[in-house]
Amino acid sequence: MNLLRFRNSPALVRAVPFFVFVLLTFCQNHFGDTGRYWFYLAKTLVGAWMLWVLRSFIPEMRWRVSWEAILVGIGVFAMWVGLGDFLRWLGINSSFAELKLSAKSWEPFVTFGEGSGRAWFFICARILGSSLVVPFLEEVFFRSFLYRYIAKPDFQSVSLGQFIWAPFVMSAVLFGFEHREWLAGILCAFAYQGLVIRKNRLGDAITAHALTNFLLGLWVVWRGAWHFW
Repeated sequence: MNLLRFRNSPALVRAVPFFVFVLLTFCQNHFGDTGRYWFYLAKTLVGAWMLWVLRSFIPEMRWRVSWEAILVGIGVFAMWVGLGDFLRWLGINSSFAELKLSAKSWEPFVTFGEGSGRAWFFICARILGSSLVVPFLEEVFFRSFLYRYIAKPDFQSVSLGQFIWAPFVMSAVLFGFEHREWLAGILCAFAYQGLVIRKNRLGDAITAHALTNFLLGLWVVWRGAWHFW
């Protein structure tokens, strides 16, 4: 990796790790029944490596723990798993809030066998990846880079604590449609971006995102709610 090129491009250093991760995600469903599991593991390792190598070029990428981060993390998790029931209570078909994708379902116990060691290995890899790698990749790209870049191409001149309507909405919509549950994703983005603006730093949103994904992973395994993955 040409570190000099990254050092001279603040936008590149924040965008490339995310797009490499997304590219590997698109590959998941095109390499047989087990491909999606191996590709998730691969993109987690590649993403972690890129973040480690580029960490010194992204000064805002620092984990921060606060009561607001914990509250937002738990709240977003509750919203994510409960939104479908809430929409049905309102008389709205919950499928309205989900993208119709042809991707294969992630059910490791079906693929590898109930109680299989390989199934548990990939489950743990997914929970760890979604909790320890994804939050850094997505928060750096969406909340630090994209939000500020939409506001001004010289994005580093825009304070993390500055609220601007257009990038607030646009970055949230793009984040939402990165997920199958697009409506939950948009609401989630509002919460995380609001946290960044309130604290004037990125680390609390990283913590909140990590907590949300960790709780969601436990919920998926406990309830067999594989559709969330």
